[in-house]
Amino acid sequence: MKKSVRDNKIAILATNGFEQVELELPQHKLTEFGATVHLISEEPIIKSWHQKNWNKDFRVDKELKDANPEDYDLLILPGGVLNTDKLRRSTKVIEWVKAFYNLDKPIASICHGPQLLIEADLVKGKKITSHHAIKTDMMNAGAEYMTDRVYNEGKFISAQGATDTESFVRKIINFLTE
Repeated sequence: MKKSVRDNKIAILATNGFEQVELELPQHKLTEFGATVHLISEEPIIKSWHQKNWNKDFRVDKELKDANPEDYDLLILPGGVLNTDKLRRSTKVIEWVKAFYNLDKPIASICHGPQLLIEADLVKGKKITSHHAIKTDMMNAGAEYMTDRVYNEGKFISAQGATDTESFVRKIINFLTE
């Protein structure tokens, strides 16, 4: 029997400089399928990056200090160079990602999002993909870098970049309903 997407509560963790489509499309599609989706950040309002420019402000649903990893079924880490660079420097963010992982829950990351997984020391021995710009970082952290545009193994779902967002969302939906 398949599980419904609507039975899931999903966290999207981001900050200023996230790649807009990599957050907005999963948020929209998963909500459309009935999932509860919360945008989580250390700040109450974050600004997106869209086609080489700053774009819209997004109000977060929960600040990180008030979000409990136990309350969520899946974590999405959107990319955006500025987003991931800032997030990976936050001890609280990395502790939250590790806590989520230690609960044996799935993590979906796209583009530069896997940088958080590297910082949390979670990719060693894992098959995963990412933006080609961090391929060497992934391999140096012990990951087996996959060249597939979208890849899923175990509890990691990953995609290479913004042009893969539709396929990334489909993979998440398939994962949740298996």
